[in-house]
Amino acid sequence: MSAAPAAVRQASAGLAGHNRISTQALTSLAREAAAEALDVHAHDVRAEWSDDGGLLALSVVAPVSIPPLTEVLREPGRVEASGGSVRDRAVAAKTDILRRVTELSGSMLSRVDIRISGVRITEGGRVQ
Repeated sequence: MSAAPAAVRQASAGLAGHNRISTQALTSLAREAAAEALDVHAHDVRAEWSDDGGLLALSVVAPVSIPPLTEVLREPGRVEASGGSVRDRAVAAKTDILRRVTELSGSMLSRVDIRISGVRITEGGRVQ
C-alpha cells in the first residue's frame, strides 16, 4: 500500500465504507503464527478469540516442538539451541504471535494466552 501514489492514498482515505476481516481469517492467521512460533503444524493449533475491553484477546492451545530427550542427554546444549525450555519457548511465542497477528491483520490484540497441550519431537527442525 505504501507504493501507491500520494493522490491515491489521499483519495482512498476519504472513501466511505468498512473493511472487515472475518473471524475465520483471523483464526487461520493466529493458528499459522502460533505454529511458526512453536515449530509445529498449524493443524495441531487451536485458536479462540474473546473480547477484552474492546480489544481482541487470543487464546492458543498447541503442542511445542522439542529435541529428542536422548539427544538432550548426550548434548545438553540442544535445549538452548532449540529455543530454551518449554516455558521459555511459550513466553517468547506470546510476543511473536502478538506481533505477527497485529502486523498482518492490523487488529489490536490485548494479550495472547498459550496453553501447551503436548510436545512434538523434532529431528533437525522437522516435526515428526
